[in-house]
Amino acid sequence: MAPLGGRPRLVLLFSGKRKSGKDFVTEALQSRLGAHVCAILRLSGPLKEQYAQLVSDTRRVSDIQWFQETYGAVTQTVRVVALEQSRQQRGWVFTPGVDDGESECGLDNFGDFDWVIENHGDEQRLEEQLEDLVEFVRTRL
Repeated sequence: MAPLGGRPRLVLLFSGKRKSGKDFVTEALQSRLGAHVCAILRLSGPLKEQYAQLVSDTRRVSDIQWFQETYGAVTQTVRVVALEQSRQQRGWVFTPGVDDGESECGLDNFGDFDWVIENHGDEQRLEEQLEDLVEFVRTRL
């Protein structure tokens, strides 16, 4: 969320377990705000190689620290959480070496997220949380 050619006005760092709904939540947020206002950068996707030299994605405390040091007060952390049952309904199956690795568990005890979005399958509750986040974002634009 930045003016063209300038520094971002707000950087939201999304994290969460596999199948917690990170992509769903970020896309829902972007659809409410508009693509002209915000961009979604998936650091674990095609940009991973480009950013790997500095930070592969927001899966570790050191990743969050890098963004906070680089962008300061405009950085907000958002944790998307979902019950294991909800994740299983979305196709998640525990994979040894992945789901118990640092890339999945590195932020489990971070505990200092600015926002926690509960994505357990309750659409009304999710909508309320998204509206709160959208309102916050709009106050920063």
